[in-house]
Amino acid sequence: MSSLGDPLRPSPLVDQAARRIAEQIAAGQWPVGGRLPGEVTLARELGVGRSTVREALRALAGAGMVRSRQGAGVFVTADRPGGDWSARLRRAELAHVYEVRTMVEVQAARLAAVRRGEADLAALDRALTARREAGGAADAVFVDADIALHSAVVAAAGNPVLSDLFAEFVPVLREHLVHLVALLELRKGDPGHGYAAHAELVEAVRRGDAEGAGRVLADELESTRARLLAG
Repeated sequence: MSSLGDPLRPSPLVDQAARRIAEQIAAGQWPVGGRLPGEVTLARELGVGRSTVREALRALAGAGMVRSRQGAGVFVTADRPGGDWSARLRRAELAHVYEVRTMVEVQAARLAAVRRGEADLAALDRALTARREAGGAADAVFVDADIALHSAVVAAAGNPVLSDLFAEFVPVLREHLVHLVALLELRKGDPGHGYAAHAELVEAVRRGDAEGAGRVLADELESTRARLLAG
């Protein structure tokens, strides 16, 4: 098999991987009806991880270019994408961001429930109120209020390294969340999208329920990620 070219740049990897594979399909490297190499081979050729390849293939499947057959592999079904290709790639990229959110924030919520102090609880209450009040505001304002609440949860975990890590992630998260709200129309009919779950999260932290706090946040994030992949 010929090489897929130079290793991909760091970001956005899913977008780049999907486009690179699509280009090779269009060029005839893998004809319609043929089987693609396995995830390990594609990952090595692209210079990315298997999870990136997996999300890229999901985006290509959504675009109608490939289809997975249980136990047989992934097969080419078309040499050109169909539908809204850019939107499908955006969904795949957002799903990746949500994987990272889950890794960081669920553990932070568990720690917050164990370590939170009175000042932390007061900050969480203020952030929850601000998020509710931002329900009637523009998407960007609402996203900022949502991130502020999640930041307060991370801060309550009492781990400065974790807080620094999340702070580094926030600019990327904000950019993607603004796109997400519009892409999935999350606030249509529900301007304060997810308020009940966030209130439940704050209460779980307040009562020191580490497993409950982690579960509430994990369920919320996974629900959104599932909607992205289903699109």
